[in-house]
Amino acid sequence: MSRAATAVCLVALAGCASSGNGTAKPAPGAASSAAAPARTHGCLSEEQARAGSIDLPATSGIRPAYFQQADGGPAKVAVVFSHQRDGSLCDWVPYLPAFTRAGYAVLASDVPGSPADDLPAAVKWLGDKGVTEVVLVGASKGGTGSLVAAAVPGPLPVAAVVSLSGPAQYSGDNAAKAVRTSRVPELFAAEEDDTPFSQDAKDLHAAAVAPGKALKLYPGGNHGADLLRDGALPDVLAFLAQHAPAAG
Repeated sequence: MSRAATAVCLVALAGCASSGNGTAKPAPGAASSAAAPARTHGCLSEEQARAGSIDLPATSGIRPAYFQQADGGPAKVAVVFSHQRDGSLCDWVPYLPAFTRAGYAVLASDVPGSPADDLPAAVKWLGDKGVTEVVLVGASKGGTGSLVAAAVPGPLPVAAVVSLSGPAQYSGDNAAKAVRTSRVPELFAAEEDDTPFSQDAKDLHAAAVAPGKALKLYPGGNHGADLLRDGALPDVLAFLAQHAPAAG
Protein backbone atom coordinates (compact mmCIF):
# COMPACT_ATOMS: atom_id res chain seq x y z
CA MET A 1 0.00 0.00 0.00
CA SER A 2 1.31 3.49 -0.87
CA ARG A 3 2.06 6.10 1.74
CA ALA A 4 -0.85 8.22 0.46
CA ALA A 5 -3.31 5.35 0.81
CA THR A 6 -2.04 4.62 4.30
CA ALA A 7 -2.57 8.25 5.30
CA VAL A 8 -6.16 8.15 3.98
CA CYS A 9 -6.88 5.04 6.02
CA LEU A 10 -5.47 6.60 9.17
CA VAL A 11 -7.56 9.74 8.69
CA ALA A 12 -10.67 7.62 8.17
CA LEU A 13 -9.98 5.65 11.32
CA ALA A 14 -9.46 8.83 13.31
CA GLY A 15 -12.77 10.15 12.03
CA CYS A 16 -14.56 6.98 13.18
CA ALA A 17 -13.16 7.37 16.69
CA SER A 18 -13.95 11.05 17.15
CA SER A 19 -17.01 13.25 17.38
CA GLY A 20 -17.93 15.89 14.85
CA ASN A 21 -15.99 18.56 16.74
CA GLY A 22 -12.83 16.48 16.77
CA THR A 23 -13.16 15.38 20.41
CA ALA A 24 -12.36 11.73 20.95
CA LYS A 25 -15.28 9.60 22.12
CA PRO A 26 -14.78 7.53 25.27
CA ALA A 27 -14.32 3.84 24.83
CA PRO A 28 -17.42 1.72 25.47
CA GLY A 29 -17.85 1.11 29.21
CA ALA A 30 -15.57 3.98 30.25
CA ALA A 31 -18.39 5.95 31.87
CA SER A 32 -19.58 3.02 33.96
CA SER A 33 -16.07 2.17 35.13
CA ALA A 34 -15.60 5.77 36.29
CA ALA A 35 -18.81 5.78 38.36
CA ALA A 36 -18.40 6.68 42.01
CA PRO A 37 -17.92 3.63 44.25
CA ALA A 38 -20.81 2.62 46.50
CA ARG A 39 -20.52 3.92 50.06
CA THR A 40 -19.97 0.94 52.33
CA HIS A 41 -19.26 3.03 55.46
CA GLY A 42 -16.76 0.34 56.38
CA CYS A 43 -19.45 -2.18 57.30
CA LEU A 44 -21.69 -2.83 54.29
CA SER A 45 -20.96 -5.18 51.42
CA GLU A 46 -20.66 -3.62 47.96
CA GLU A 47 -24.01 -5.17 47.07
CA GLN A 48 -25.70 -3.74 50.17
CA ALA A 49 -24.17 -0.33 49.56
CA ARG A 50 -25.29 -0.17 45.94
CA ALA A 51 -28.82 -1.17 46.90
CA GLY A 52 -29.33 0.85 50.06
CA SER A 53 -26.77 3.58 50.80
CA ILE A 54 -28.64 6.88 50.66
CA ASP A 55 -28.43 10.54 51.61
CA LEU A 56 -31.23 11.04 54.13
CA PRO A 57 -32.74 14.53 54.52
CA ALA A 58 -32.77 15.59 58.16
CA THR A 59 -33.48 18.68 60.21
CA SER A 60 -29.79 19.05 60.99
CA GLY A 61 -28.63 18.39 57.41
CA ILE A 62 -28.16 15.53 54.96
CA ARG A 63 -27.17 12.33 56.78
CA PRO A 64 -25.52 9.15 55.46
CA ALA A 65 -27.98 6.30 55.87
CA TYR A 66 -28.74 2.72 54.91
CA PHE A 67 -32.20 1.48 53.93
CA GLN A 68 -33.25 -2.08 53.22
CA GLN A 69 -36.65 -3.49 52.41
CA ALA A 70 -38.09 -6.58 54.05
CA ASP A 71 -36.95 -9.87 52.55
CA GLY A 72 -40.46 -10.55 51.27
CA GLY A 73 -40.86 -7.22 49.50
CA PRO A 74 -42.12 -3.72 50.33
CA ALA A 75 -43.02 -3.49 54.02
CA LYS A 76 -45.76 -1.52 55.73
CA VAL A 77 -43.80 -1.27 59.00
CA ALA A 78 -40.23 0.02 59.20
CA VAL A 79 -37.78 -0.07 62.09
CA VAL A 80 -35.74 3.12 62.49
CA PHE A 81 -32.45 2.68 64.34
CA SER A 82 -30.68 5.51 66.24
CA HIS A 83 -27.14 4.88 67.47
CA GLN A 84 -25.39 5.83 70.71
CA ARG A 85 -22.86 8.63 71.19
CA ASP A 86 -19.69 8.05 69.17
CA GLY A 87 -21.53 5.32 67.26
CA SER A 88 -22.74 5.08 63.67
CA LEU A 89 -25.19 3.23 61.46
CA CYS A 90 -22.64 0.39 61.42
CA ASP A 91 -23.57 -0.46 65.03
CA TRP A 92 -26.81 -1.96 63.72
CA VAL A 93 -25.71 -3.68 60.52
CA PRO A 94 -25.04 -7.16 62.04
CA TYR A 95 -28.61 -7.32 63.36
CA LEU A 96 -30.59 -5.89 60.45
CA PRO A 97 -31.12 -9.25 58.67
CA ALA A 98 -33.09 -10.53 61.66
CA PHE A 99 -35.57 -7.68 61.21
CA THR A 100 -35.85 -7.91 57.43
CA ARG A 101 -36.44 -11.67 57.70
CA ALA A 102 -39.26 -10.90 60.14
CA GLY A 103 -40.92 -8.70 57.52
CA TYR A 104 -39.74 -5.21 58.49
CA ALA A 105 -38.01 -2.58 56.41
CA VAL A 106 -35.01 -1.07 58.21
CA LEU A 107 -33.41 2.37 58.23
CA ALA A 108 -30.22 3.29 60.08
CA SER A 109 -28.43 6.62 59.80
CA ASP A 110 -25.56 8.61 61.25
CA VAL A 111 -26.90 11.25 63.66
CA PRO A 112 -24.27 13.33 65.46
CA GLY A 113 -26.81 15.25 67.55
CA SER A 114 -30.18 14.39 69.04
CA PRO A 115 -32.15 11.69 67.22
CA ALA A 116 -35.37 13.37 68.37
CA ASP A 117 -34.57 16.30 66.07
CA ASP A 118 -33.94 14.18 62.96
CA LEU A 119 -36.41 11.32 63.38
CA PRO A 120 -39.45 13.17 61.97
CA ALA A 121 -37.69 13.77 58.65
CA ALA A 122 -36.56 10.14 58.51
CA VAL A 123 -40.09 8.94 59.22
CA LYS A 124 -41.50 11.22 56.51
CA TRP A 125 -38.99 9.77 54.04
CA LEU A 126 -40.24 6.29 54.91
CA GLY A 127 -43.82 7.39 54.37
CA ASP A 128 -42.88 8.35 50.82
CA LYS A 129 -41.68 4.73 50.41
CA GLY A 130 -45.12 3.36 51.28
CA VAL A 131 -44.46 2.66 54.97
CA THR A 132 -47.53 3.24 57.16
CA GLU A 133 -46.10 2.69 60.68
CA VAL A 134 -42.69 2.83 62.31
CA VAL A 135 -40.88 1.30 65.26
CA LEU A 136 -38.14 3.38 66.89
CA VAL A 137 -35.14 1.48 68.26
CA GLY A 138 -32.38 3.44 69.95
CA ALA A 139 -29.14 2.79 71.82
CA SER A 140 -28.21 5.03 74.75
CA LYS A 141 -28.83 8.62 73.55
CA GLY A 142 -30.68 7.06 70.62
CA GLY A 143 -33.04 5.36 73.04
CA THR A 144 -33.69 8.62 74.88
CA GLY A 145 -34.32 10.48 71.63
CA SER A 146 -36.61 7.72 70.37
CA LEU A 147 -38.73 7.87 73.53
CA VAL A 148 -39.01 11.65 73.20
CA ALA A 149 -39.89 11.50 69.50
CA ALA A 150 -42.58 8.87 70.08
CA ALA A 151 -44.34 11.05 72.63
CA VAL A 152 -45.28 13.75 70.10
CA PRO A 153 -47.29 13.48 66.87
CA GLY A 154 -45.16 12.73 63.82
CA PRO A 155 -45.52 12.09 60.09
CA LEU A 156 -46.47 8.42 60.72
CA PRO A 157 -47.83 6.53 63.73
CA VAL A 158 -45.18 5.05 66.04
CA ALA A 159 -46.23 1.49 66.86
CA ALA A 160 -43.54 0.73 69.46
CA VAL A 161 -40.28 2.03 70.96
CA VAL A 162 -37.24 0.07 72.16
CA SER A 163 -34.70 1.82 74.38
CA LEU A 164 -31.41 -0.05 74.83
CA SER A 165 -29.47 1.50 77.73
CA GLY A 166 -31.24 4.82 77.24
CA PRO A 167 -30.61 7.39 79.99
CA ALA A 168 -33.53 9.24 81.55
CA GLN A 169 -32.10 12.47 80.14
CA TYR A 170 -29.55 13.25 77.45
CA SER A 171 -28.68 16.81 76.53
CA GLY A 172 -32.05 18.47 75.88
CA ASP A 173 -33.99 15.20 75.53
CA ASN A 174 -36.03 14.29 78.61
CA ALA A 175 -37.27 10.71 78.38
CA ALA A 176 -38.41 10.75 82.02
CA LYS A 177 -40.94 13.42 81.06
CA ALA A 178 -41.89 11.81 77.74
CA VAL A 179 -42.84 8.42 79.20
CA ARG A 180 -45.30 10.08 81.57
CA THR A 181 -47.54 11.02 78.65
CA SER A 182 -46.71 8.60 75.82
CA ARG A 183 -49.15 5.76 75.16
CA VAL A 184 -46.83 4.01 72.71
CA PRO A 185 -45.69 0.54 73.90
CA GLU A 186 -42.14 0.84 75.25
CA LEU A 187 -39.46 -1.76 75.93
CA PHE A 188 -36.73 -0.63 78.32
CA ALA A 189 -33.62 -2.81 78.34
CA ALA A 190 -30.18 -2.65 79.95
CA GLU A 191 -27.45 -4.86 81.36
CA GLU A 192 -27.37 -5.03 85.15
CA ASP A 193 -23.77 -3.90 85.63
CA ASP A 194 -24.06 -0.99 83.19
CA THR A 195 -24.67 1.76 85.72
CA PRO A 196 -26.40 4.18 85.88
CA PHE A 197 -28.25 2.99 82.77
CA SER A 198 -29.70 -0.13 84.37
CA GLN A 199 -31.28 2.05 87.06
CA ASP A 200 -32.50 4.47 84.39
CA ALA A 201 -34.27 1.58 82.66
CA LYS A 202 -35.99 0.62 85.91
CA ASP A 203 -36.98 4.21 86.66
CA LEU A 204 -38.29 4.87 83.16
CA HIS A 205 -40.31 1.67 83.23
CA ALA A 206 -41.79 2.59 86.60
CA ALA A 207 -42.75 6.07 85.38
CA ALA A 208 -44.15 4.98 82.01
CA VAL A 209 -47.92 5.04 81.55
CA ALA A 210 -48.06 3.10 78.27
CA PRO A 211 -50.14 -0.07 78.70
CA GLY A 212 -47.67 -2.09 76.65
CA LYS A 213 -44.54 -1.19 78.61
CA ALA A 214 -41.92 -3.86 79.41
CA LEU A 215 -38.58 -4.09 81.23
CA LYS A 216 -35.72 -6.46 80.41
CA LEU A 217 -32.48 -6.65 82.40
CA TYR A 218 -29.61 -8.86 81.29
CA PRO A 219 -26.43 -10.01 83.02
CA GLY A 220 -23.25 -8.15 82.11
CA GLY A 221 -22.06 -4.61 81.68
CA ASN A 222 -22.34 -3.96 77.95
CA HIS A 223 -24.11 -0.95 76.54
CA GLY A 224 -26.47 0.07 73.76
CA ALA A 225 -26.56 -1.95 70.55
CA ASP A 226 -24.36 -4.63 72.13
CA LEU A 227 -27.42 -5.82 74.06
CA LEU A 228 -28.71 -7.34 70.82
CA ARG A 229 -25.61 -9.53 70.71
CA ASP A 230 -25.97 -10.45 74.38
CA GLY A 231 -29.48 -11.88 74.23
CA ALA A 232 -31.87 -8.97 73.73
CA LEU A 233 -32.50 -9.57 70.02
CA PRO A 234 -35.12 -12.34 70.47
CA ASP A 235 -36.89 -10.25 73.12
CA VAL A 236 -36.96 -7.19 70.86
CA LEU A 237 -38.37 -9.21 67.95
CA ALA A 238 -41.00 -10.75 70.23
CA PHE A 239 -41.97 -7.31 71.53
CA LEU A 240 -42.35 -6.03 67.98
CA ALA A 241 -44.37 -9.08 66.93
CA GLN A 242 -46.78 -8.37 69.80
CA HIS A 243 -47.12 -4.59 69.47
CA ALA A 244 -46.01 -3.78 65.91
CA PRO A 245 -46.55 -6.84 63.71
CA ALA A 246 -44.88 -6.60 60.33
CA ALA A 247 -48.21 -7.01 58.55
CA GLY A 248 -49.19 -3.61 59.90
